[in-house]
Amino acid sequence: MNSMKIKKGDTVVVLTGKDKGKQGEVKKSIPKAQRVVVEKVNMVKKAMRPTQANPQGGISSIEAPLHVSNVMLVCPECKQPTRVSKRVNEAGKKVRVCKKCGKDID
Repeated sequence: MNSMKIKKGDTVVVLTGKDKGKQGEVKKSIPKAQRVVVEKVNMVKKAMRPTQANPQGGISSIEAPLHVSNVMLVCPECKQPTRVSKRVNEAGKKVRVCKKCGKDID
């Protein structure tokens, strides 16, 4: 299984599904399941049982995970959705590289 090229804190755009075209920040990355949770995207209703923290209970909206293949990273330099490659920089660290503009992402 390949490592995911999208990390927590990245800005991504949704490619398919009901939220196609929306942009958001990755709140959580789940590499084992190849999924990401994106802020304000893929909202689902969830029935909440009354607890001490939430005595009212009721129905709330939460973000559900999306498969990583359905999102694409937005380059912080050129502000466009792009594929990502990896290379080793001068310091010997692996860095992600934008395929469109060639700049380092992190």
